[in-house]
Amino acid sequence: MSLDINQIALHQLIKRDEQNLELVLRDSLLEPTETVVEMVAELHRVYSAKNKAYGLFSEESELAQTLRLQRQGEEDFLAFSRAATGRLRDELAKYPFADGGFVLFCHYRYLAVEYLLVAVLSNLSSMRVNENLDINPTHYLDINHADIVARIDLTEWETNPESTRYLTFLKGRVGRKVADFFMDFLGASEGLNAKAQNRGLLQAVDDFTAEAQLDKAERQNVRQQFIATVMSSCRQAKRLNWSRCRKSWQA
Repeated sequence: MSLDINQIALHQLIKRDEQNLELVLRDSLLEPTETVVEMVAELHRVYSAKNKAYGLFSEESELAQTLRLQRQGEEDFLAFSRAATGRLRDELAKYPFADGGFVLFCHYRYLAVEYLLVAVLSNLSSMRVNENLDINPTHYLDINHADIVARIDLTEWETNPESTRYLTFLKGRVGRKVADFFMDFLGASEGLNAKAQNRGLLQAVDDFTAEAQLDKAERQNVRQQFIATVMSSCRQAKRLNWSRCRKSWQA
């Protein structure tokens, strides 16, 4: 996997009681050791395989403002991550289900694209068998079940200001309002839902072909044109122009 870590910071939120989350902040960045790189690569793989929602920064987003300053060199990455973790603690404290965890900020590059990944990871207890076949307790980061994760495509965000696809996040497990506090922390609102939009567009294609009373071969041809148009728009990071599609099919 061609993944290179630029900078990575790790902090911790500890739940002491129902009302308080203690903040534990590192004084230095993590070194991108082989173990750290493997951990980020696994988190990248797991996140990429999950269903995600899209979001957009609001004009008042404090995270976006400070991230922009950090990208411009006016604030270092560690200070950015420490301040952001404090804001996350403030948002989490509003919800009784807040459990705390390890807060990860990772600026990395994958296949020529720069990302900022933000995640809250749980530390779970388990058992391991050592070389003497004794069973001992151990702890591990629960990456496979991480659901408080967001990723900003920095390349897209900075080069295509009109994009609606630069921020993705996981909605979390059913019954948890993960999206609520995390979107408040990000200073973002939910935007494009890719699956819902695709279903809606396909239904619009079917409605169009029914209205035009096309035969089976013509309906299939229109669907193929639609898919080709969508794929072209995705490759060029453009928003699909539905009106233009209809006109081209009617020509």
